[in-house]
Amino acid sequence: MMLKALGRHPLRAPVLALAALSIGLAGCGGGGKPKKDVAYVARDVDTLYITAKQRLDAGDSKQAAALFDEVERQHPYSPWARRAQLMGAFSYYVARDYAKSVQAAQRFLSVHPGNKDAPYAYYLVALCYYEQISDVRRDQKDTKQALDALTEVIRRYPATQYATDAKLKLDLVNDHLAGKEMEIGRFYEHSGKFLAGTIRFRNVVDKYQATSHVPEALYRLVESYLALGIPEEAQKAAAVLGNNYPGSEWYERSFKLMNKKAPGTKAI
Repeated sequence: MMLKALGRHPLRAPVLALAALSIGLAGCGGGGKPKKDVAYVARDVDTLYITAKQRLDAGDSKQAAALFDEVERQHPYSPWARRAQLMGAFSYYVARDYAKSVQAAQRFLSVHPGNKDAPYAYYLVALCYYEQISDVRRDQKDTKQALDALTEVIRRYPATQYATDAKLKLDLVNDHLAGKEMEIGRFYEHSGKFLAGTIRFRNVVDKYQATSHVPEALYRLVESYLALGIPEEAQKAAAVLGNNYPGSEWYERSFKLMNKKAPGTKAI
């Protein structure tokens, strides 16, 4: 039930998908060194796409994204346009321009909802929100969007590698959301707003049961219920804590607090 440490390797799946998207590129034009900025110069589709790919391979992801956009703009009915849309979304992701990456991926999905690369597009959207998860002291809008997007990947494509990775990333997402609830709950508790605090702590216990914040949330419930003068509820929270985390620091503190503040009740 405790949260496991998760390594974040967001580029692994995108790189695999990028390789798949690039199949067939070699047979569509010549090589050579990347030319200067041709984003706004009309060129044949093969040369434009290859130049974009060369820029991406060279590490110039911003320029690559602009060039992939040009493929779509200048040659919207070419078979390359569909591929360029997703390659552009990936290039924006690599450049950490997550807003444009999301826009490009969603545009691809709106035009090609049943395409074989649709699972990757959904996954890329989720990654963009995931990469923007911030410290729990900040607003968690991106974290909630990551939760929704990762859940959508799992719901739509449960048998894919993207769903497998999305499930792992949900652990971190839920831990952040639980951490935010704890931060707000502790603020209310320290401000003497114990009822408001219990609502936040209950959210952690009820909605984020698999996170590392649950033992502390149960202890904070014991504290808050005792402060509110309802030791029976404090006893229930302490009992849940004792049954599920008998060796934890939070249970030891709960046991001592119950004996001190409500000696007529039992912590277990």
